[in-house]
Amino acid sequence: MNAFKRLTASMLVVCMSALSLPMQAGAAIVTTQEAAAGQSAGVERDHVVGFLSREEVRKSIEAQGVDPQAAIDRVQAMSDEEVQQLAGRIDQLPAGGDVLGIIFTVFIVLLVTDILGFTKIFPFTRSIR
Repeated sequence: MNAFKRLTASMLVVCMSALSLPMQAGAAIVTTQEAAAGQSAGVERDHVVGFLSREEVRKSIEAQGVDPQAAIDRVQAMSDEEVQQLAGRIDQLPAGGDVLGIIFTVFIVLLVTDILGFTKIFPFTRSIR
């Protein structure tokens, strides 16, 4: 019991000493473009999720054997650049027109992430990991 108390006290001394060390912080100037890109990424992500939540898109995704919630989860996990590209594709589609291109793009993105081993959505793929 005495050895346990001594070990505990020693560990507390080491931990408290480590907490008193100065922490370093970095600062940099953020450009207007970088600040705007950070704000627009959330808007674009919401735009893509809203598109995937539409009834006709959801039905088309289900027809291809993809769970719509899994597609939305994958959009949430995408990088800002990927979301910008996907949102750009959605904006280029004609209003009320063919959504097959965007659904195909989402299918390809999900297929590639399945093959790379990041997701497991399709039962017919094998991960390279």
